[in-house]
Amino acid sequence: MNSSFRLFGIGICIVFGLFSCGQEVNLDALQVYDGPINEAKDVLLIHSDSAVLRSEIEAPLQLEFKNGNLEFPEGIDIKFYTVQGVLETTMRADRGYFDKQSNLYRGEGNVQIQNLIKDQKLQTEEIFWNQAEKKIYTDKFVTIQERQTLFNGTGMEADDSFSNYQLKQVRDSRTLLPGEGI
Repeated sequence: MNSSFRLFGIGICIVFGLFSCGQEVNLDALQVYDGPINEAKDVLLIHSDSAVLRSEIEAPLQLEFKNGNLEFPEGIDIKFYTVQGVLETTMRADRGYFDKQSNLYRGEGNVQIQNLIKDQKLQTEEIFWNQAEKKIYTDKFVTIQERQTLFNGTGMEADDSFSNYQLKQVRDSRTLLPGEGI
């Protein structure tokens, strides 16, 4: 009888051992987190050269990712200054992104650029800013207002102060009526 209990106990251990090894693993729980690793509010990034303010980046929210990329989901404002430190150009977008690998900023949504000195305005849905090359560009539809003239086209390239620009495919241009503008 002792050996019967012993065999019964061994059998139960074997049965429990077999069933406990068959547990499935949830693969979704093992995926690596790729969301933001840092969040900052009311961000102000300042870029200077030889102690002269060159640009400011402001955003209500900045998300930083493991790969160094940044996202500005609540909008981004960038200000460009002359060598003398005078505010020259403003750029605003509904959403902003910085790709660390390509060192490019990208603005999306309602993108507006204004050169305060030359009285030029630009409106588009997407813009890229290459900080190293000091240029901005897009391949999207663009509306540019230069004083009392409005230009429409697709694609544009300019210096980052929006002082000198080239509209790639001009669709049309016209003189603005009083009270009109972008």
